[in-house]
Amino acid sequence: MPATEHSISFGPYSAIITERSGALRELRHGSRDLVVSFGAEGSIPDYRGVVCAPWPNRVADGRYRHAGRTFQIAINEPHRHTALHGLALDAPWSTAVRTDSSVTLNCRIDSGPAYPGRLQIMASYELREDGLHCTVAATNTGDVAAPYGVCPHPYLVAGTAPLDEWTLELPAGEFLEVTPDRLLPLQLESVAGHTFDFRAERLLGSIRIDHAFTGISRTQDGLAAVRVFDPSGSGVELEWDQACAWVQVHTGDKPIGPDRLGLAVEPMTCPPDAFNSGTDLVELGPGATHEAGWTIRALSR
Repeated sequence: MPATEHSISFGPYSAIITERSGALRELRHGSRDLVVSFGAEGSIPDYRGVVCAPWPNRVADGRYRHAGRTFQIAINEPHRHTALHGLALDAPWSTAVRTDSSVTLNCRIDSGPAYPGRLQIMASYELREDGLHCTVAATNTGDVAAPYGVCPHPYLVAGTAPLDEWTLELPAGEFLEVTPDRLLPLQLESVAGHTFDFRAERLLGSIRIDHAFTGISRTQDGLAAVRVFDPSGSGVELEWDQACAWVQVHTGDKPIGPDRLGLAVEPMTCPPDAFNSGTDLVELGPGATHEAGWTIRALSR
């Protein structure tokens, strides 16, 4: 049976939200796609639009220790032997609230051999005049503290030209170097003098990126944003709040199949393998709630 999904709209914006992984399936401004969409049935390609919780990115070997116990997560990225993008992917989601312009979905993550905590996760999507506002709130409903991190996983679409012809503005001063085979963390590097320096908007070209960035410049309100533009002047922005000190950027490179269809922009509360490193990891105590938010909007010039 196809999963329940919701079409919402406000002004020129429209979106489709699905109970599959609590995902953003489609976002449009007028006739223009702002994200790479996917079909109403079947698996979700490349984790497009999903909610990644209670960790973003990878956990090496799916294994970590917390409060003196060892936990083992199922490996879902076998060629790198990692556990990728959290447990909410496979959790059953349901609809809590729906209006013409908004929807809130929820899911539960239970404690077990993979995770110590019990979480209630609420993903809220609301279209407004200035774009799609998204919030993910996680509450620890269990009786022990639990490690936590989160990110969205949209692939942004600037316009109809190939990704190589888009320009990127990414306000990050550092990136996390990773191993070439498993994409696991090595050390922080400055973007100064590096091909990953997009602090001033410039052409993406053929560069390949699948890295986490930090040292992020923000507005006085604590907001940060990544912007991509098509040569036609159309563009898209993903703006996020202070809950996310990191952002993963991926040019969507694939060895086979559709390649470089969009730019994945994933504001993250913590970097890859934070369940082992502890870097910027949230320790969510019993009864505590963590919230992170971001907005996707159309741009033009």
